[in-house]
Amino acid sequence: WDSAPATMVNIRKAEISDLLEMQNCNLFCLPENYQMKYYLYHILSWPQLLYVAEDYNKKIVGYVLAKMEDNSKPLHGHITSLAVLRSHRKLGLATKLMRTAQSEMASVFKAEYVSLHVRKSNTAAYHLYTKTLGYEQHDIESKYYADGEDAYYMKCYLNKNSDDKKNKDSKKLKDEEKGKKEDAKQDETPTKKPKEKVLTKEDIAKAIKKAEQQKAASK
Repeated sequence: WDSAPATMVNIRKAEISDLLEMQNCNLFCLPENYQMKYYLYHILSWPQLLYVAEDYNKKIVGYVLAKMEDNSKPLHGHITSLAVLRSHRKLGLATKLMRTAQSEMASVFKAEYVSLHVRKSNTAAYHLYTKTLGYEQHDIESKYYADGEDAYYMKCYLNKNSDDKKNKDSKKLKDEEKGKKEDAKQDETPTKKPKEKVLTKEDIAKAIKKAEQQKAASK
């Protein structure tokens, strides 16, 4: 039954009574662990953004822990933690949990995008975020994790207007970089100095004669 199809697993909103099982799921799956008060903080602050995957025996086999960055501009959500027990992986549960939380961020909180961190070594999660869920890498945060490993900082825009803004920002950044390169290229190009005219004795004599004529005419 551990290999039961995804249809046997229910995705539902988390309740306070689920928090202990969510914590246990986290301990089984991830090296980043949290105290119970952190789960309580999330469910009391953003109850719309915590979801669990529950199997036919009412056992929690996966969860997503998410929040809103309330003081950010533009307003956006953040995925704090995502986990699915090894026995229930490759059933699309992580994708369903993520999309459900993201949908609530957009509809309830009008979030422009959602962000997350992922270990550089976690290629499976990186593939899920980029290939399945449409996240893009925006930065690398050095030694983000407690053990010193770097993290990819990633974003996924949640609506068309945000997507248009992302494309405009990306184009603007590329145009700025192109402009800087062109400016640098122009700075590196040596400017040609105009050729200086070499005066002959005849030119000097003519200039003296002209000056004397102007002086005599002014008297």
